Amino acid sequence: MDLRQLRYFVTVARERNVTRAAELLHIAQPPLSRQIQQLEEELGVPLLLRTSRPLRLTEAGRMFYEQALQILGRVDQMKKMTLRVGKGERNVLSIGFVASALYGGLPKLVRRIRQHRPDLDVQLLEMFSIQQTEALKDGRIDIGFGRLRTNDPNVERLVLREERLVAAIPPDNPLALDDTPLPISALADQCLIIYPKDPRPSFADQVLSLLNDHGVHPPEIHEVRELQTALGLVASDAGICCVPSSARFMRSDVRYRPLDDPYATSPIILSHRIHDQSEHIALVKRLIEELYAENPPWLD
Repeated sequence: MDLRQLRYFVTVARERNVTRAAELLHIAQPPLSRQIQQLEEELGVPLLLRTSRPLRLTEAGRMFYEQALQILGRVDQMKKMTLRVGKGERNVLSIGFVASALYGGLPKLVRRIRQHRPDLDVQLLEMFSIQQTEALKDGRIDIGFGRLRTNDPNVERLVLREERLVAAIPPDNPLALDDTPLPISALADQCLIIYPKDPRPSFADQVLSLLNDHGVHPPEIHEVRELQTALGLVASDAGICCVPSSARFMRSDVRYRPLDDPYATSPIILSHRIHDQSEHIALVKRLIEELYAENPPWLD
């Protein structure tokens, strides 16, 4: 087993199609198939279900895929770090974030990091909460800002705050005529827009769980990939979407009402590798404390 075989397998698993994977890898399909077969023979278990279209991973294949991603990520990170040190380049801080964090304090936090450490190259990578855990472990990011509570022994989580949820409502909807807290039961007969569609679990499952706790089952649920798309559909009168309150600054053609439940919140979670004592991590935590102490408008 070598790194080339791992890259081949990861590409096939991601594309779910050997022909397309071969095109991306710039090799012919027969040798690619042989490499995957040799890998399976060495492991002694099948990794792919070849009878399905598109290809599907076996249970062993899913586990192997996740482990291969971590190995390849660490190798790539090792190369980049070695190259930077060898060239005497400045340090890099890679931050993973969910899109909704952009409408809270993340932009101002990044500006302050750059002010305090102008020698630090801050890289921002948008990724879902569930993806941040693996990205931290394989070294692709140093810090993550997400909304999903996970339980991984290799990742330390710090809940920065609980952000209130609001209902984004089309302006012509009768529910938009009032600005008082909206009873969750009022959503029972409304078309609901949720995001992200995948990967799951995600913020979408937080919203669905909240509604289920109140016995609310909307007659129609429309799943989309991004927050921006969800609010665009709300503006076009396609339904109602529950979003973090900081997102209310995104569009002025949508009405927002807080949900009438003190537990209708979504956490903002800072994650980093366990026992990471980097000065960069300490700096970020200190700047966040200072930022929150100023009580900015997006901080409920």
